[in-house]
Amino acid sequence: MFLILFILVGLALFASSIPEIIDLIGTRSKYGGCYKNERGRRHIVVCGHITYESVSHFLKDFLHEDREDVDVEVVFLHRAEPDLEFEGLLKRQHTRVKYFQGSLMNAMDLERAKVHEADACLVLANKYCPDPDAEDAANIMRVISIKNYSDDIRVIIQLMQYHNKAYLLNIPSWDWKQGDDVICLAELKLGFIAQSCLAPGFSTMMANLFAMRSFKTSPDMAAWQNDYLQGTGCEMYTETLSPTFTGMTFSQASELCFVKLKLLLLAIEVKPEDGGDPKISINPRRSKLPTNTVGFFIAQSAEEVKRAWFYCKACHEDVKDENLIKKCKCKHLMTFRKGVRAIQLVGKTMANKTGATPATPFSAALSKPLLNIKNSVMAKEENGSKPVMNGRPTNKPADQQKNGKMEVGIADDQAKDFDFAKTEMKYDSTGMFHWTPARSIEDCILDRNQAAMTVLNGHVVVCLFADPDSPLIGLRNLVMPLRASNFHYHELKHVVIVGAVDYLRREWKTLQNLPKISVLNGSPLSRADLRAVNVNLCDMCVILSAKVPSNDDPTLADKEAILASLNIKAMTFGDIITNIESMGDSKDALNNMGDTTVKRPGPIYGTNVPMITELVNDSNVQFLDQDDDDDPDTELYLTQPFACGTAFAVSVLDSLMSTTYFNQNALTLIRSLITGGATPELEIILAEGAGLRGGYSTPDTLSHRDRCRVGQISLSDGPLATFGEGRKYQDLFVASLRNYGMLCIGLYRLRDAALTTVDATSKRYVITNPPFDFGLLPTDQVYVLLPFERKQSRFSFSETEV
Repeated sequence: MFLILFILVGLALFASSIPEIIDLIGTRSKYGGCYKNERGRRHIVVCGHITYESVSHFLKDFLHEDREDVDVEVVFLHRAEPDLEFEGLLKRQHTRVKYFQGSLMNAMDLERAKVHEADACLVLANKYCPDPDAEDAANIMRVISIKNYSDDIRVIIQLMQYHNKAYLLNIPSWDWKQGDDVICLAELKLGFIAQSCLAPGFSTMMANLFAMRSFKTSPDMAAWQNDYLQGTGCEMYTETLSPTFTGMTFSQASELCFVKLKLLLLAIEVKPEDGGDPKISINPRRSKLPTNTVGFFIAQSAEEVKRAWFYCKACHEDVKDENLIKKCKCKHLMTFRKGVRAIQLVGKTMANKTGATPATPFSAALSKPLLNIKNSVMAKEENGSKPVMNGRPTNKPADQQKNGKMEVGIADDQAKDFDFAKTEMKYDSTGMFHWTPARSIEDCILDRNQAAMTVLNGHVVVCLFADPDSPLIGLRNLVMPLRASNFHYHELKHVVIVGAVDYLRREWKTLQNLPKISVLNGSPLSRADLRAVNVNLCDMCVILSAKVPSNDDPTLADKEAILASLNIKAMTFGDIITNIESMGDSKDALNNMGDTTVKRPGPIYGTNVPMITELVNDSNVQFLDQDDDDDPDTELYLTQPFACGTAFAVSVLDSLMSTTYFNQNALTLIRSLITGGATPELEIILAEGAGLRGGYSTPDTLSHRDRCRVGQISLSDGPLATFGEGRKYQDLFVASLRNYGMLCIGLYRLRDAALTTVDATSKRYVITNPPFDFGLLPTDQVYVLLPFERKQSRFSFSETEV
């Protein structure tokens, strides 16, 4: 009887607990399990800002069909459950993507995601956050947690602000030699824009190179769109060169790759004789290629680049079709390949030490600000004995220069005597950038009258929208590439910032040691202020905004930038050069405005002012050009303003996370090209917070100037003019490389190809790495990588028309 009673009571108690048990089972998240690597594949953990938009953009690039053998599983770890749209994406990609709910700050959740077994951990940032510093701090804390849990895991992190990179150096196990890397969005975004100031459209070319895209041309599209789309299909790849290339110079190897293999060889990895870390050298001179050299290529797919690995002179010299260059059966090649592949496999089992190498003098000359092509006549040598004003010798007595007054034709930061012969510190301590003793912002502020009296031509106008308390955007990252030491001082473009001085005072600490900067306390929407700084005579007008987007309507985040762009395009200008020449002191005025040979009249209409506008939201690009027919849903890279290089958005940098994971050296190359020469040594100096330090010129630091840079050369005149008369791109490529050591990488072509004369009113578009048989036009401009020359280049550069 007792037993029956006991069973009945037990059943009753169990029945009363059933709802609670069901509730517990029902509330258990389906994203709460542990990661199980059942297929034996590698996996990466992605965390940080995880939303449908950020994940879809990441996966589109990471899992692109052009990538070779992407046998990597992607594991997302985030605190919140995915929404319905996100769930749909996860289901479509369920064989390659896993999602777990958890926190990076919890060691148990890191264990569930098997972080210690992961190939890498990627931390995404919210590019549209209202407080960039708080976003960076949160992501840096995630890195600390990850490194605390597993100190040898490779971490790639996105940061918003450049100055926050310094905090990563405080993490004991953070080591770029082991593959850890940081993608600073502000640094790269402003670096891209800076390069567009020197070679219009170059930002578009570089942005397309590190994004994985497959082009599909169509007879229904305009000819210019097909040409542009073919270039967007190009990406950057690395491959080991076959023994056939051993002992060649870089120029010989590059010519062979382009003519025979239909590949563009940009750079090589150089291993120092002392056994140090490998360096990346772009278009190097004089050096011979050793065995096992790794090359950096621009090509349509990884499959194409294998030709450089398979090429054998004995077997393939007479092969006409590059697609037939396959693996041959030569014994010495087979032995070589086995040895190299064994080395590569061993390298993969260890931490990848080939990335993030410092851009040193003869190596990663990747930090090459672009060439100002207007220098058809050499100004006198910088070290001349004459007094120097604004970077040029002048016959004016020194006492007139020292009277402290603002003289006509001289921006006031250059009005003081600046004698290079007596100045020992011209460059920063690393030798990578021009340097000047710190100046207060008051010494560089112009009012509207002073700006109007100052002869500005061939300069850069920065239209900056900012409130006094807006987050700092790091203007140093915009100006430093324009002050790289592989420019002669007289080639530096004057930078005039139009904006609120209250905000610029907060930025000034990072700008005070960079020469040739002036500030106009005004509004970028004021036509009077824009006329005062001669916006129609500038080489580039940059429109930026530091304001925080409103949460009410994020699409209005670009309202100031769009209004400023349309305002300039609606302006009309008179012939300012005539007015200058009528002034009494016109000789000295022209001596200080730039190269005296350059007296180009400015455009009459604002639509012809060279301009690049930074956008927060990609969709707002439709408002920049009123005469285009871009659909509002068109991807940014397909729109006319982006193809022409007149618009840039931070979203194009999303692809860098995937690029860095698969090829860390590619990021090193891109960063050095874009930043003008930033090195790990320099970043440690800047992390101190005291800004750039001056350094005395020594043979070692001066040798750092000897690095390649990007130029834009016109085919309308000069030694290359004959190639614009119906010749093929391959003829231009070979002649430029043989005669001038210049490596051609693309074209900047008039959209209306029917024009036969240079017409500054027409828009141009970017063509990356055209086919070898691509026909050239006299109006084309060529992007080239050319070596630094201590004296004026023997090549005659023509005026760049935009």
